[in-house]
Order: sequence, then C-alpha cells, then structure tokens
Amino acid sequence: MTPSEPYAGRWSSLDRPPLNAAALQRALVTPDSLWTSLEVVPSTGSTNTDLAARAAELPEGAVLVAEEQTAGRGRLDRTWTAPARSGLFFSVLLKPGPDVPQERWGWLTLLAGVATANGLSRAAGVDTSLKWPNDLLVSVEGEERKTGGILAERTPDGVVLGVGLNVSLTWDELPVPAAGSLTLAKAAVTDREPLLKAVLRSLEQWYGDWRAAGGDPAASGLQESYAAGCATLGRHVRAELPGGQELTGTAEAVDADGRLVIRTADDRREAVGAGDVVHLKGAH
Repeated sequence: MTPSEPYAGRWSSLDRPPLNAAALQRALVTPDSLWTSLEVVPSTGSTNTDLAARAAELPEGAVLVAEEQTAGRGRLDRTWTAPARSGLFFSVLLKPGPDVPQERWGWLTLLAGVATANGLSRAAGVDTSLKWPNDLLVSVEGEERKTGGILAERTPDGVVLGVGLNVSLTWDELPVPAAGSLTLAKAAVTDREPLLKAVLRSLEQWYGDWRAAGGDPAASGLQESYAAGCATLGRHVRAELPGGQELTGTAEAVDADGRLVIRTADDRREAVGAGDVVHLKGAH
C-alpha cells in the first residue's frame, strides 16, 4: 500500500475506530465526577429509550453511548440515522431532585446545547452555534448546516438527555440536504474520544452551576450564554406550532422560561414554547 492509497483495514477508508470504553471510564467516571457509569454498546435502537427504561434503577450520572443507532429520534419523532462510528450518539441521566423546581427542568435542553457547543469549540476548534431550541449548527463552505441535535425526555424522577452529533460524515453520507458534519466544517479534531470527553466535562460544569443556582437561568449564566450562542436571535423566522399554526416575525429573545420571543409584523411579541423554527432568508 502506497502512502497515497486509502487505508483499507477493518474500519474502511474512513478509518472509524471504535470508542475505547475502558479509557473513557477511567477519564470520566471518577470519585468527584457527576458521571457514575459509562457504557458503550455496538448498536441499539435509541440510547434515550434504553436509558429511560432503566432510569429508576440507575443513579444520576449514568452515560450510555452507542456506536450506531438504528432508531435514533429527534424532536417531533423524526428519525436520526448515520453510519456506524461516524458520530457521537449518547444519552445521560440527570436527576436534579429537590435542588431545582420542576418548572425549570425545561432549561436542560438548552443547557445541553450550550455545553455541547462550548465543548466542541474547545476540543474541535470549530464554531458551533445554536438554533432554538435544540439544534447544533456549523458552517460548511459558508452555509449553516445542522450537525447535531438534543432530545430531552422526562422520567419519573429525572431527565434523560440525548445528544447526536455528526462527526465524520462525508457529503454522500448526509441524511438530508441541510445536514453537515464536523469533518465537512473543517474541524481541527475529529477523533471521537476527546470530543466526547470535552462535551461531557462541559455538560458536567454547566449542570453543576445551574443546579447550584436552583435552576435559575439568569443566576447561573445559562440564559446569557444561550442567547450569545443562539443563531436564531435577530433572524426573521417562521415558527411552526403544534396544531398546524404558524407564526412569522423576528426572533428577539429567549425569556426566563426558555421560550423564544418573536416580534410579529404588527408589533406583537409572542413567546413560543414548543414548535419547529425555520430561519428565513433575508434576515438580520
């Protein structure tokens, strides 16, 4: 094999090695860490579904990682598929308990977005922005593309947070035209192990600060950081709401409940708590 030939070993020409579960456990599951267990499985339907089913018997801080998800889900029950070992697909179990009023638990989706974006910026050297409420965007050849998403699901005593990130997907592997990956965004690092460690450590820090502040998004700095990294704010958007309604206007703020505040053409300010937001052209 000459140096110019692609590597043709077990992991194909893309050289997608498996995660080293033992090394990840040693690095992350330590006595003073939030993370209490870390399991890597070769394939599963959905890490969120699996972890939620075991939430009652597991302590806070359980992490489940899959090399491949065959029935991964996004918001609105959309499917999320990617080749094996081409991304990071993992879920974590959090139990804020009495420290945080349940009405503030909705911030965990936004918290995970901030933590993931910060972790990727540090470890991968790639700017990652947030599309309200839970998409992770990167710039690929000057165009915003979705490289990841977050899904939060309630359990009887906590929340399962699922994160999916496209890491090494190539152009012909993208699941939809608007998708992207860290490789296509020219990330400096695409080794999944340091990326996973960086994201989980960032998530631990943000969660600790938020919980210590009683879930207060302002006191913990979460609301300000989310707004600073949110590509939706200042944009002309269309919010597709439950029930088939739509709301169009300028996204102005994220309020204390994590809702997107949209100013309409007739100068009304409407707060959107759930829905799909589309960035429209000619914004800013």
